[in-house]
Amino acid sequence: MFNSISQLIEKAEQEQKSIADVMITQEMEVTGRSYDEVYRDMEKNLATMESAVDEGIAGVTSTTGLTGMDAVKMQKYIDSGKGLSGDLTLYAIAHAVSTNEVNAAMGKICATPTAGSAGVVPGVLFAMKRKHDVKREDMVRFLFTSGAFGFVVANNASISGAAGGCQAEIGSASAMAAAALVEMAGGTPRESGHGFAIALKNMLGLVCDPVAGLVEVPCVKRNAAGASNSLTATDMALAGIESRIPADEVLEAMYKIGLTMPSALRETGRGGLAATPTGERLKQELFGEQ
Repeated sequence: MFNSISQLIEKAEQEQKSIADVMITQEMEVTGRSYDEVYRDMEKNLATMESAVDEGIAGVTSTTGLTGMDAVKMQKYIDSGKGLSGDLTLYAIAHAVSTNEVNAAMGKICATPTAGSAGVVPGVLFAMKRKHDVKREDMVRFLFTSGAFGFVVANNASISGAAGGCQAEIGSASAMAAAALVEMAGGTPRESGHGFAIALKNMLGLVCDPVAGLVEVPCVKRNAAGASNSLTATDMALAGIESRIPADEVLEAMYKIGLTMPSALRETGRGGLAATPTGERLKQELFGEQ
């Protein structure tokens, strides 16, 4: 059983296993299920993510009308060949946005680690599928690796925007995706830890300020930013760049920042973008006087 990122990495190194295998083994031990049962459950999660990505790329709009069809615009932009960021990044943005637009439209998604941050992990994962030769098994294992890091986050800090701000949601998701992508790309467990730490450091202090209290604005676009951040952190880790602050200490810092963050900036819809004149106007248009 691992309870920290350092323990996870040490376990993988000592047992000469991938982080994905360490996570699968722990899940088997905790639940008493077989390898095949655990693996099949994760395959179902992958299928749910894939459906959401496809649905969003085809075009969805939320009931409120605040969000929708941006994934379609991004796909058209990619197809135009005019993109500046490179296709991998642009596909990650498109798939992250598509997933979160489906969430905003009350569609079926897989929370990774939350519904509001559900676009980051599949955004990165399905971008890799579009641009590289990634087998289905590799995609499932990617989810186990991201789940291993998410397990540590949930048990040692927070994945709740209400408790820790958006750093706990988009930040955690971005770090989870970076760690998993490092492993998918052939990096070591220790490099995965650095990818996690770099990605999370980049998002410390991110507030949760949903306009009208809905998981739409700015949440959908923040999923795009989280996916892009994952790719940056992954490349840095694979280049041999290390986080000077250990991953577990970065995670602790995120937790402490969340504790000191004003309540107005933790999913209450009372601060940040939600409190702007336009944010207030949109709230009144949707719900009337409160």
